[in-house]
Order: sequence, then C-alpha cells, then structure tokens
Amino acid sequence: MSRADAEPSLTDDAARAGWLYYVGGMTQDQIASELGISRQRAQRLVSRAMAEGLIHVRLNHKIGACFDLETALCDRFGLLRCRVAPSIGAGADAARAIAPAAAAELERYLRLPDPQVIAFGTGRALRAMAEQFTPSEQAPQHRIVSLLGNISPDGSATLFDVISRIAEKLMAPYYPMPVPVISDTPEERAFFMRLRPVQTVFDLARRADVTFVGVGQMGRDAPLAMDGFVSAEVLAELQALGAAGEIGSWVYDAKGRYIDTPRNALVGGVQVEAGQSKPVIAVAAGANKVRAIHAALLGRIVNSLVTDEDTARAILALN
Repeated sequence: MSRADAEPSLTDDAARAGWLYYVGGMTQDQIASELGISRQRAQRLVSRAMAEGLIHVRLNHKIGACFDLETALCDRFGLLRCRVAPSIGAGADAARAIAPAAAAELERYLRLPDPQVIAFGTGRALRAMAEQFTPSEQAPQHRIVSLLGNISPDGSATLFDVISRIAEKLMAPYYPMPVPVISDTPEERAFFMRLRPVQTVFDLARRADVTFVGVGQMGRDAPLAMDGFVSAEVLAELQALGAAGEIGSWVYDAKGRYIDTPRNALVGGVQVEAGQSKPVIAVAAGANKVRAIHAALLGRIVNSLVTDEDTARAILALN
C-alpha cells in the first residue's frame, strides 16, 4: 500500500467532492456547504477528481466504500452525521488515521456565522485531531470548553487535554474544568462543584452548541486504568457490572446506559446526556473500541461519528 493510499489526502477530498457532484447530483455551492469549504475549492476538487481518473461510471477510489459505510451507520443508528476515513492497515494508529477527518468536521462548525460554544472531552483521538487541526483563520468569537476535570490523581495536568491546543490556534477563549478527573469521595467532588468558577464552566459545557468526545474501552488495558484513574480492582468491579465503554470517564454498559455505581458519582465533569438534539460527535476508531462505540451509538449518548472503515464494518457487524 502506498503512502497516498494509506492516508486521508487531497485525492480523498477530490473523490468525496466527485462523488457528491457526479453521483449525488449536488451543485458546487452545495458541495462547498457540505464539506465546509469555499466554492472555488469545491470546483477545484471536482476537476481534480475527473483529471486523476477517479470518476468513471463509478467512483474509482476506495472512498466510495467509505460513503456506503457512512450511509449504513446513519441509517442503522439515526445519526446526524457520520464520516468514515480510509483505514491505514493493521498495526497502524487508528487515531492518526481519523484525525484529518475529525479536524475537518471541527472546521465545519467554526465556519458557522454565529459564535459557537464547543465542548471537548479528552483522549488520544481528540489530541490527534487537535494536532492535525490547522484553521484557515482565527476565530476568537467562539468559546472552547472542557467537559471534565483536568487534574490527575498525582496532581499533574492530564496528558490528553485538548482545549488549550485548539483555542491557541483559534485565538479563542477557553474554559478548563479545574477539578480532579475523579475525586476520592463524594464530599470532595461536591466541594469542587460548589465553587463558582467550576459552576460557570460546568454550565457553559452543558449549553454547548456542539460536543466532541473520545470513546474509551473497558478491557484489561482500559485507558482509565492505564492512566491511573482506577485501580485494577475497581476496573474488575466495573467489568462485572457490564461496563462496555466510557465517555468523559462516565462508564456505561453494552446498551449505552450509564452504570449506577459509586465510581461514576466521583467523576468531575459533565455527563453527556443521551438523546440530545445538538451534535455530539464521537471521534474514535480501532478494533478494541468497537464494542464501546457500538454501545454509545445504541444508547444515543452520541449522535454523530468520525471513525475508519475497519471500525465501521465491525460496528455494523454487531447485533
């Protein structure tokens, strides 16, 4: 597999634009709106698709399979939006593969004319998105807010916080959640949550216009355990209760229902409510996350998804 085939690229964008134009019957203005780009860029991408031989009677590029998977996922789970990036092979970092698609999805909302409140969870996939993200212009009118605390058990800042990286590139104000990710006691959590600055950030996050979250799996190497937020004993207890995944450190079961456990009551941050009408976009991929993503989709904790081909197929294969 060549590098051009392995990574989302300009050819990928041209293929997507070509599909929308020749198969979807969209105008270049409609393509520009759908992809969040200028009309001139949409025109160039459509022309490139034809010039490079991507367009025949059918789309001669594997992005066509991505479109099919996007449609199938939207139909199956009633998603608002779905983007499926080409997979880049076994053993590769799936978070890196989907980062360009996730960054492009973020840019769609940044281009909206009205100021947006954009909330973010944490995790490796979102950090990869933040590193990939290169805005075309500054956007100081938007507000960037964290969904959960940024203090690790040892008092250090969490490694996968993304809001400062994104806000710096936008020159936009950002609002971290200055509390432990997981408190030691309910009383400690209640103390932090009563602080006025924390209440301000908490309320802002709950009013977000769009939310981006990572999805954590709850296997033996669950990020919550690997990053020191739960012990092996607590992880085993959560697994015994049917834990399938976590979003923002809130643990849920295979049907996407938050588990009623004292451990969830210690999370310092906003629980993403199921069934929201505003976009809640999961950025996640990888074989070990299939069950967790599937559960979040079933429970409507998220209503939009950015993933890769292999993960999409595996999700659709589950009942």
